[in-house]
Amino acid sequence: MSIIESLKWRYATKKFDPNKVLTSDKLHTLKQAFNLTATSFGLQTISLLVVKDKVLRNQLLEAAYNQRQIVDASHLLVICVKKTIKDDDVDDLFDNVSQLRKTPESILEPYRNNLKSIMENMSLEEQREWSIKQAYIAIGNLMTVCAVERIDSCPMEGFDRAKFDEILKLDEKHLTSTLLLPVGYRAEDDMFSGFKKVRKELKHSIIEM
Repeated sequence: MSIIESLKWRYATKKFDPNKVLTSDKLHTLKQAFNLTATSFGLQTISLLVVKDKVLRNQLLEAAYNQRQIVDASHLLVICVKKTIKDDDVDDLFDNVSQLRKTPESILEPYRNNLKSIMENMSLEEQREWSIKQAYIAIGNLMTVCAVERIDSCPMEGFDRAKFDEILKLDEKHLTSTLLLPVGYRAEDDMFSGFKKVRKELKHSIIEM
């Protein structure tokens, strides 16, 4: 099936079949897709938390305003961002470049120092906002990959982030939750699966010059 047909097939799944679980191969594909998502400077200040444990997900239910998708889906993906971006994060990136591409430090050093300067000149709030933008790129990428792989998903930003962070102990990882993506397979009686997709006509959403 073409990518366009896959995107037409996709919808924000309201009701998952709790008895259907992603294979390890499908889950690995999503993990790789997340890791391969484009990020600014390639810095990857985002992380993906994969929650399979249903007991833990039930603990999160109230903080997700009782949206059953997070429990009934095969897995709950939580996209998180770093609370702060430090010199070590920049060094990790360029050390990785050096190791994988065998790029001499004499070439990397000015780029390394420049990126450190950019991050240092951001306030914590600006750093967080910058990382959140990367998180939205990642969820878009994951949703497309899900559609191609015939995995149902439901992007969610309506949840109590502070409660999620507390329950998932994200502070210990210096992370904060940003977006949720339950993934799995739609229930046969999810009425929304049969609805026609409502979008503007191309002439009203595309501007050509």
